[in-house]
Amino acid sequence: MTGEEPTQQLETLILDGACGPDKVEVEVAGGAAFAYTCRDPFKETENEDTAAVIPYGPGAAVLVVADGAGGLPAGKRASLTAVTTLAASLQTAMDKTMLLRTAILNGIEAANEAVLGLANGSATTMTVVTIEGLIARSYQIGDSEALVVGQRGLIKLQTTAHSPTGFAVEAGFLDERDALHHEDRHLVSNFLGTSDMRIDVGAGVELRPRDTVLLASDGLTDNVHLDETVGFIRKGRLAESAGAVIDLASQRMTAEKGGKPCKPDDLSLILFRKPGSTRIIER
Repeated sequence: MTGEEPTQQLETLILDGACGPDKVEVEVAGGAAFAYTCRDPFKETENEDTAAVIPYGPGAAVLVVADGAGGLPAGKRASLTAVTTLAASLQTAMDKTMLLRTAILNGIEAANEAVLGLANGSATTMTVVTIEGLIARSYQIGDSEALVVGQRGLIKLQTTAHSPTGFAVEAGFLDERDALHHEDRHLVSNFLGTSDMRIDVGAGVELRPRDTVLLASDGLTDNVHLDETVGFIRKGRLAESAGAVIDLASQRMTAEKGGKPCKPDDLSLILFRKPGSTRIIER
């Protein structure tokens, strides 16, 4: 579809990568969102990540990346259950004209109960960014990441991973680059699907023209340094920026070279920018 064709009301888009790499670029919340998910290149089991773009009325959207916990059973079922439950809860809240922040908190609690209700020991991370007018706000559970980056590379928002290394970086005890090689990098201390799940709610960040919002699972953040990611996403067309950082992460996953990070994993990301392209690419 080209940008010359009429734009229809966007419905919720959920990408699960069940049949291979899954990607979509859409117009939403007065800007453009590019979403992508792909399975670990070395495994034959299913992609445990789920990503979603959920409209909330004409001027708002909810961006979601969930990463089913590796090493626990049914990681994919957990991430997909969490995202679909959140989407359904938001639809009900929108019909009731509920404030978006309240709707998100209720929806995440419902998602946690749904994953607990699977009763199979599964769990998932979930990172959410709401776009409401010119305000972006993050909601964090686990170690997937959200960023807001200015066109010149200024980081205006960065979530803290709920992990020993994430908290060490936040406290200044560990360098971002050293954290990628730390032996405890894989440990995560907060999940949906647990009775003590907690939600870190970020402050609202005002989006300036051409600011870029990123959500990503650790398939990206464990393989690409923060400054490299910022360099790719701060400018250029969304699909091209996303493609560049995805390509680098994929290359790093396939071979350890020159001390660069190398951790094969499922990879999901969402980029959002306002104003943005109206072109919609093949899914």
